[in-house]
Amino acid sequence: MATPSLAGLPVVWSEDCMRHEPGGEVWLGVRDPGTEIPERAVVLLKALTAAGAFVTSAQAHAGESLLAVHQPDLVEFLATIWTRWESAGYVTEHGRNRVVPYLFPIPGLTDGLPKRSPAALHVQIGQYCYDTMTLIGPGSWEAIRGAADAALTAADLVCGGSRLAYALCRPPGHHAGPATFGGSCYLNNAAIAAQALRHCGAGRVAVIDIDAHHGNGTQAIFYDRPDVYFGSVHVDPGAGWFPHYVGFADERGAGAGAGANQNLPLAPGTGDQDWLAAVRAICSEVAHRGADAVVVSLGVDAAVSDPESPLELSQAAYQRAGELIGALGPVVAVQEGGYDLATLGGLVVATLAGLITRTG
Repeated sequence: MATPSLAGLPVVWSEDCMRHEPGGEVWLGVRDPGTEIPERAVVLLKALTAAGAFVTSAQAHAGESLLAVHQPDLVEFLATIWTRWESAGYVTEHGRNRVVPYLFPIPGLTDGLPKRSPAALHVQIGQYCYDTMTLIGPGSWEAIRGAADAALTAADLVCGGSRLAYALCRPPGHHAGPATFGGSCYLNNAAIAAQALRHCGAGRVAVIDIDAHHGNGTQAIFYDRPDVYFGSVHVDPGAGWFPHYVGFADERGAGAGAGANQNLPLAPGTGDQDWLAAVRAICSEVAHRGADAVVVSLGVDAAVSDPESPLELSQAAYQRAGELIGALGPVVAVQEGGYDLATLGGLVVATLAGLITRTG
């Protein structure tokens, strides 16, 4: 298949995103190598520039942009935890070279009791991180902030009149909620971009998540809001896939946001036809509701070659999804998952080429 042209497409990138070295992930009590690695960004930059896109640097933004969707204590925790971890001797005295949670204050432990702030630093982590797979290292905060700035800069471009901008965010973000992080995500880049679009005058924003896994963090941020619609097409969590507890079809929003949340979970093994039918259903809902701007959580881990999901999509399906979404209005595309290095670049280029055909 010939490489589509991305001539003129702005790719927003921060070199700081290379500084996040999670050092693997702890799954079932054992640290494995993990798949959210810096090489993902290297592969994407090479493929995007080869297709004619131009790279522009992410611009630093005020911290208020993060606080528009995240609780201050989460942001403060992420910004300071590595320095505190290192200063407390966890690396030199205990040989723990990454931050990983130890104890989780689930309701069964704390129900009916006064809220406590644990003294031990290694216990505090479980107040924010909900899994053991999302590790923090010495350069993680700089990368987390760089990814958020990339999303915000892409939103600035669309606010300024561009029809399409792509933020090469690493680490990804759609599993990060208002006060929680997990699933290899720390701050929610897509939600930050959506809120920035609202701030610059977009009355109605739609976030469409095509990552293989449900964007539980994005859902949580906007669940009771009518101004930001969230639609997600993903592998069925009820079939044993992350995030397991969230992402079911009956989650439709709450309060003023009732009806503004739509989940279309799909069975393992789903291929192009049924996946694209779900994408069309989401796009139809967005068209019906109306959107002044769209944010795409652009994960490509539903591809047949990807090790992180059981869905079986082709590159052509991603390009067609881009065409469908691009017809809805100006788009900020934010990178989420996609872990097969051999096919990652081609899948993202194809999706963006589809978006260009309708937004360009």
